[in-house]
This record gives sequence, structure tokens and C-alpha cells, in this order.
Amino acid sequence: MSAQPVSRDVGVLRAGWGYTSVQDKIADAVLAGFWTWRWWSAFALTFAGTLVFFAAIGYLFVTGVGIWGVDIPVAWGYAIGNFVWWIGIGHAGTFISAFLLLLRQKWRTSINRFAEAMTLFAAGIAGLFPILHLGRPWFFYWIVPYPDVMDVWPQWRSPLVWDLFAIGTYLTVSLVFWYVGLIPDLATLRDRAATRGKQIAYGLLALGWRGEARHWARYETAYLLLAGLATPLVISVHSVVSLDFAIGIVPGYHSTIFPPYFVAGALLSGFAMVLTLAIPLRRYFRLHDFITEVHLDHAAKLMLVTSLIITYSYAVEAFMAFYSGGEQEIYVLTDRWTGAYAPVFWMMLALNSALPMLLWWRAVRRSAAALFAIALLVNVGMWSERFLIVVQSMHRDFLPSAWGMFYPTAWDWVHLLGSIAFFAFLFLLFIRWLPAISIAEMKALVKESADKPEEVASEA
Repeated sequence: MSAQPVSRDVGVLRAGWGYTSVQDKIADAVLAGFWTWRWWSAFALTFAGTLVFFAAIGYLFVTGVGIWGVDIPVAWGYAIGNFVWWIGIGHAGTFISAFLLLLRQKWRTSINRFAEAMTLFAAGIAGLFPILHLGRPWFFYWIVPYPDVMDVWPQWRSPLVWDLFAIGTYLTVSLVFWYVGLIPDLATLRDRAATRGKQIAYGLLALGWRGEARHWARYETAYLLLAGLATPLVISVHSVVSLDFAIGIVPGYHSTIFPPYFVAGALLSGFAMVLTLAIPLRRYFRLHDFITEVHLDHAAKLMLVTSLIITYSYAVEAFMAFYSGGEQEIYVLTDRWTGAYAPVFWMMLALNSALPMLLWWRAVRRSAAALFAIALLVNVGMWSERFLIVVQSMHRDFLPSAWGMFYPTAWDWVHLLGSIAFFAFLFLLFIRWLPAISIAEMKALVKESADKPEEVASEA
């Protein structure tokens, strides 16, 4: 019987790891318990926030959207801003899993699983906000094209229908992609579980996986096909969301640059959230050999690139407003710089364009503390950008008689902060019951790093 391979230091995986030790490290985090008072404190806090979030939704159902600060001309407010922000965060998971898989990037191995979970939770929460904003959310199914006896059909020119299909497709493919990737690991948990209940639960979810050669062959084919399906969706979903705005003739919305601008912004906020989750996860579970400085460095580089793209988009947006000579466009732009929402604009520019320039320095890119702080602030900056697009563009219409201000109420903040608590709550449940890192893919990386260390290091 040949000895198990032992990993070498290839940047994305440190030396000295074998099949058994990798499996023990990741599976024991779920089965053997790694749950200290810190995890329970975070769980209790986010659970309380989740209860407040759903209580606020219940109050919204009873009272109506009048509890928010929305009014004409700003009819969308925080709800749609939150929707665009969350759907943007959901981008990075599928980008890491699908895009980087097709490009054979080894550094995706340690971070793709929890990034995919992040995508599912963020996209699901994003889908809640347009429904809550409907006014009568219990009739949300009217936007689904189902045949009924009342001849009620969706309005195909409505962005609501586009969102339904874009988000529904993205969420479905992302869920299937995530689940297929989990199957070998669920079988590992089934075989290692000590209690009968866990053996049955993981066994049912593992779908009878036995690790035979034919299972692996079909698994790899299915996984690759799903990656091919998911890749274009990364681009399409936020492009569709951007067209919700771009087709409107409202100054500040009517721009052909919106699809690439939105996709770049989504990737920036998505990678910022990946780092926000990866850095505490790495520290809590002591995963420094699996999530190395190389992972942080690569994610930071992608943040830097996407920050440069959206900074260029901000400049093009300003240039086109003046170059077109449209009075309304110029007014909306100058109002953004000097008007009532100018502090939000300058904060957005500082956090999304200036702050990421620190990532030119390698020492910053490889510092977990610095990256965590930058990632948190970029998340705030990206939410500010969504707020400006949704609110500032609407508060000055073509006619001065239609002008108005948007003032968020306490309920606006409760729904925003509650959704963040709900997201964190779901993520804590995920790392409690499922492996945050793919065991099967890490074993494959152990083998590759032992057999072809130079090749793996070059692909990392």
C-alpha cells in the first residue's frame, strides 16, 4: 500500500498536510465542535437581530410601506438601494466558483465553498426587498407568468418581471452548483458522524455517494457543466438590475454605461464581503495554512482592479453629462457634488475610489487587519453608491414642482441592519452544520501540490 501524499508549500496550501489531516481539520470543525463562547455570542446577537428584522417585516405587512421614508418623487428609497447592494454582494461567490474554476485557478479551492454560501444568502435577502416594496407583498406571485382564471398576466415591460427571472435563475443555478459541490463532503460527514441522527441527515443529503470511479466521473462532468451555466449569469444578473434604472428617462439613471458599471461595482462589494467573512473565519478556525496570504493578496488585487473600473465609470458618467450638454443631467451631477446628499457622494468617492488605492502596496494586501478594515469600509462605500443612484437621482425631477427630499425613518434603518443580522445568522448556521471549505477539493490540491508543486505554484 503506497503512502499518502503530503503537501508541499505552494502558496495556496502550506506544507505537511495529507488526506487524513485535511479531512480531520475541516470535518472536525463541524462534527467535533469548535464552538466557544465567541461563536455563541455572535449567534445570540445575530439571532436577536433576525427576530427584530422579521418583526419589522410583520409590522410592514400590517401597516404598509408608509412606515418607510418613501414618498413621491423618491418612491424607491432604502428598499431598492438595499436590493441592489445585496444582489451585488452575491456576485463574488459564483465568480470565484465558476469563473475561476473554468480558468483553473487553484487559489479558489479554499474560499469557494463559503463564498458560494454567501452568494445564496445575499441573493435570497436581495430578493426580499422588491417584494416588501410592492405595497401588497402577499400578491407577489402576480408577477409570475402562471395561467389563472382572472386573466392577470405580468407586465413584461416592468423591471419587476425582469428581476424575477434574473434573480430566480441566478439563485437556482447557484443553489444547484453549491449543492453538487457539497455532495462528496456530505458523504464524508455521514461516514464520520458519531450520532445516528447526523448519519441519517448527512446520508440523505449525500444521495448515496460512495466515491466510486463512476460517481467521480459524473460529478466532475456535472460540476463543469454547471460552472459553464453559472458563468454568464454572473454578468447577466446585475446587468439586468442596472437596466431597471437605465431604461428610465430620469436624469442620473439614463446611461448606457450602467451594465458594466454595475457589474464592476458588484464584484468590488462581493470581494469586500468575501474578505469580511474569510478573515474572521481564518482566525477562528486557525485556517492559516488553507487561507494563506496568497488568497488575501489575490482577492485584494481583484478589489483594486474593480475599484479602478468603477472610478473610471464615475469619471465617464461626469464627462458624458457635460459632453451631452443635457441641462438636467448636468444639474443632477452638480447637485450630487454640492447638494443635500453631497456628504454621501464624497464619502462614496473616498471609500470606493481613494481607499482601495492602498492596495497597490503588497504589505497592505497581505495584512489581514488592514484588509479587514478596508473591506468593511468598501462595503459601506458601495451601499452609499446604491443609495445615491436610487435616491439622489429621483429627488430632483425635471420640474421643480416635483422636487422633494427623502428622509429615512427608523424603520428604514431597522430593515437594513436587520437584513445584515439575518445574513450573519445564516452564515453562522452554515459554518455550524456544513464544511466551510471543500474537503474533496483540498484533498485534490494536496495530491497536486505533492506531485507537481511548481505547476500548482505557478497557477496559484
